Amino acid sequence: MIYQKYLKRFFDILLSLMLLFFLFPIMVIIFFVVWIKIDFPIYIQQRPGLNNKIFNLYKFKTLYPAPDNVNIAQRQNTLGNFLRKTGLDELPQLFNVLGNTMSLVGPRPLLKEYLDKYSKYEAQRHFAKPGITGLAQVVISKDGLKSWKKSIKLDIFYVYHVNFFLDLKILWRTIKIIILKKKNYQDFKKPF
Repeated sequence: MIYQKYLKRFFDILLSLMLLFFLFPIMVIIFFVVWIKIDFPIYIQQRPGLNNKIFNLYKFKTLYPAPDNVNIAQRQNTLGNFLRKTGLDELPQLFNVLGNTMSLVGPRPLLKEYLDKYSKYEAQRHFAKPGITGLAQVVISKDGLKSWKKSIKLDIFYVYHVNFFLDLKILWRTIKIIILKKKNYQDFKKPF
């Protein structure tokens, strides 16, 4: 409880500042390359956070702008695919962590359109601050796919079992997944 209430925030700030210090030159390069190749580089989307409070989530843009009648496959590009594959598109979320709308570790913030469609059980995932990475992102099934039910169950497990060692384990597994290129890139949607 002490970790979740006080130390987790300190850990978030300290690690985010360290990461920004080392990664800022890379972020500047990504910013300008995305601006030249794709469009204005920062993508902002409203997502629900702790206790369903809506916040602006920041990412590097990975898709070409959306003209009429163009599907996502036509908007994809080599640079954007690389940024998603390596997780570099998520780096601007370090500013979300510093702004206290996100944590380094927590349930990933999903679309706000889901808010009125969650069951009472599913809605518990919002009892913790959303994270850049989370338990559902590092527990990969053998087939490499994510399911809604399993991801929600892992998110809720995390909400009720937050601790320093679990956060360290999730961060370590995230690094391993990125290095070993085992990240799952297909988004899944709530089955209605």
